[in-house]
Amino acid sequence: MARELWKGNEAIAEAAVRAGLEAYFGYPITPQTELLEYLAVRMPALGRAFLQAESELAAINMVYGAAVAGARTMTSSSSPGVSLMQEALSYIAATEVPMVLVDMMRGGPGLGNLAPTQADYFQLVKGGGHGDYRPIVLAPDSVQEAVDLTYVSFDLAERYRNIVIIAADGNIGQMMEPVEMPPLRERPPVGSVDRGWELTGAVGRPRRIAHSLNLSPEEMARVNASLQNKAAAIAAHEVRYSERFAEDADLLVVAFGSAARIAQTAVRQAREEGLNVGLFRPISLFPFPTDRLAHLATRAQRLLVVELNAGQMLEDVRLAAGAYAPIDFFGRMGGVLPMPDEIYDAIRSAYPHVGGNGNGKGKRSLPAGMRPLTGSWSERMSLN
Repeated sequence: MARELWKGNEAIAEAAVRAGLEAYFGYPITPQTELLEYLAVRMPALGRAFLQAESELAAINMVYGAAVAGARTMTSSSSPGVSLMQEALSYIAATEVPMVLVDMMRGGPGLGNLAPTQADYFQLVKGGGHGDYRPIVLAPDSVQEAVDLTYVSFDLAERYRNIVIIAADGNIGQMMEPVEMPPLRERPPVGSVDRGWELTGAVGRPRRIAHSLNLSPEEMARVNASLQNKAAAIAAHEVRYSERFAEDADLLVVAFGSAARIAQTAVRQAREEGLNVGLFRPISLFPFPTDRLAHLATRAQRLLVVELNAGQMLEDVRLAAGAYAPIDFFGRMGGVLPMPDEIYDAIRSAYPHVGGNGNGKGKRSLPAGMRPLTGSWSERMSLN
């Protein structure tokens, strides 16, 4: 198929339509509003359900109802809006019905600003709603990958009866890139196939009750054990990552999403200068590619984590690789994007501390935003 120029938000919306999206509920919030606006035209034209709700709270509960009824359903928002959805997301996780959420992350905390960040990592990856549950979280670094991950996300949601989150940011949502769209899929009508969770009328089967209330501690423990078994199955089968020059890297840069895309230019420059630097990009933030990163860390002499936040994925990198190699951190907060040469400076500053080829000799001060992982957490994150 020929590639066409698409804006990120609109490309994700079209990918969802082609994946069989039957019902969308949402509320406008920058930088994801174009996604909702696109679906406001596209969904009714196909005879599918679209509704702009009065708030994010209303939208996510409409998604809950549509999912229970068996529809392939989705919502989208940005950081403050996703915060408002957390209670309902916990109910959806407990009820074990499938849904997809797109989060175009923006600057925070609070209402913040409209600039791209990655500061929702904790909220998305660690299950921001109450209780022990784990959404599948996928982080694209391009419009094409956002399309591909959105297209597969509905299948993953139904396979595991789980929440799937596309964790992007304003960069991905607003940029325009050539994209090859997947084919349009038609889904069997709701009620024509029993998928095991729909409340479509108990004809020829025992009745079902969709709920998340379990007053018996023993029953609640059983539900939690089932959710953990599912998370383990997801972790065993759905790990996704990308790497460049990672196998022979003395210094391994670890980044996801837009941060990885920016870091790739810096890594390429370092390689051209003879430095053995590689890039490891987690695509699935949950399940995190722990085993592969740990393997690479046993070969590398040092890791450098780059994020558009104060160091959130950093904690998962430390759990995976901290026993095998020292780890440095370079971060930008509040929507301030680093330039490739800033990350390159961070690479050059870290490289003298590995064996390497000697090109990085001469100790330099760390660039602004880069923190060595020494001392207490408060000492590491001090901006003084």
